[in-house]
Amino acid sequence: LNPGPSALVVISQSLTRGPSAGVRVTVGVIAANAIYFLLSATGLVTLHSLSAEAFSIVKWCGAAYLAWMGINLIRSSFRLSVTKERFSTQSGNPFWRGFVTQGANPNLLAYFTAILPQFINPAYAVAPQVAILACSSFIIESTVLSMYAGISGRAGETAAPRFRSLLKRAGGGLLIGAAAGLARLQRG
Repeated sequence: LNPGPSALVVISQSLTRGPSAGVRVTVGVIAANAIYFLLSATGLVTLHSLSAEAFSIVKWCGAAYLAWMGINLIRSSFRLSVTKERFSTQSGNPFWRGFVTQGANPNLLAYFTAILPQFINPAYAVAPQVAILACSSFIIESTVLSMYAGISGRAGETAAPRFRSLLKRAGGGLLIGAAAGLARLQRG
């Protein structure tokens, strides 16, 4: 339930574009996780985790992307006639925002290389075990992120139009905060 970068993107998109945008971000997050599970099952994540340079590149790309999204959201709050719009006509596909944000999160490298293997029993087939863990993860994460989307989307829908620009600025600030948090990560 701790809001990380993916939750902040869901909240931001839901506040400014509606709950359906938050759900589409959630689907992007789950798709990125599916790739991480697949890589983990095949052992490729372990190879990637050996490189400090790769970790640093992923971390800084993810932080830059989140900061860029936050700055653009704040800038759009000043450009648009926010008092007359129901939801932002912000460009960009929410699915890809979720996918890139989750895919560029270096914390997931640590999770999939250090934590996930502890739940795998090498005496049994790995693929079914990873599939069970993946399905459990998808159900839990999609439920939590969808709740964030619903609550944030409802808050964005019920906010008086004059507060729309403030919601966009708050959403942008959340994304910039997530970028700062991602940038501070150290390779463990």
